[in-house]
Amino acid sequence: MQTILSIVIATLVSGSLFALVAAGLSLVWGTLGVFNFAQGSLLMLGAYAAYFLGGNALGRTGLLLAVPAALVLLGQLGVVAYLLLVRPFIGSPTGELAVIIATLAAGTLFENGAQQFFTAQFRKLPPILTGHVDIAGNSIAWQQVITIFVAPAILLGLASFLKLSKTGFAVRAVAQNHDSALLLGIPVNRIYMLVFFVATLLAALAGILFGGQYYVTPNMGGDLMLQAFIVVVFGGLGSLTGTVIAAYVVGLITAISNFYIGLFWTPAVLFAFLFVAVIVRPSGLVASSK
Repeated sequence: MQTILSIVIATLVSGSLFALVAAGLSLVWGTLGVFNFAQGSLLMLGAYAAYFLGGNALGRTGLLLAVPAALVLLGQLGVVAYLLLVRPFIGSPTGELAVIIATLAAGTLFENGAQQFFTAQFRKLPPILTGHVDIAGNSIAWQQVITIFVAPAILLGLASFLKLSKTGFAVRAVAQNHDSALLLGIPVNRIYMLVFFVATLLAALAGILFGGQYYVTPNMGGDLMLQAFIVVVFGGLGSLTGTVIAAYVVGLITAISNFYIGLFWTPAVLFAFLFVAVIVRPSGLVASSK
């Protein structure tokens, strides 16, 4: 029983983090039709921003003040990344490939820059809440509880925003048909910037939650980016619903693999699972309506 509960807790924590990162990737793909390979590095920068803006010296109180500032800062960086790495290639015959190369290069630059300026030293953000809660003999940190509940709440808010607000309607219209959206007078370029802003916020929040539970290092975004990529493909490119479901499925597979096989083999297990899933259901769990 304790083993099952441990796996369930690990699934919920990992799935919540995967969902935040993958939702941003899915949103960008669904709206712009490009894949942002710098998302993992933006996640890492979000954690460092919260650390140096107050989470380090001022403890928990400083972290509560630093998180909003870090999110705004990273959101602006996301907009800059769009303007420099994506916008110049929109409409180009090789635009998708150019964006892949540009975001990969930017991600490498961010990671190497962090390595240079912050060193490879392991750092840790202070937890928002300290202490543990016991559930059927298993101890779970309050920081993990926050992750389990905050991530779905944020994603539910995002889904509601996309479905119910006028701006959300504009995002969905652009995702459906770029040219028709232009004819309707929708400011497509602003929508693209907004999408990158939101996607970067999600990545930065995931980085902050991850850094409060585990560690902050220049390469912390690599594994999460890999798992988020698997989630997006398995869930259905551009489908937010499929992405969230897939995040928890991948979280479950990760937890089981880590427990029974070992951390070293988990990436191979995930790619084997993705290989089978793509063969069985090429469009993903929930095919995008685009």
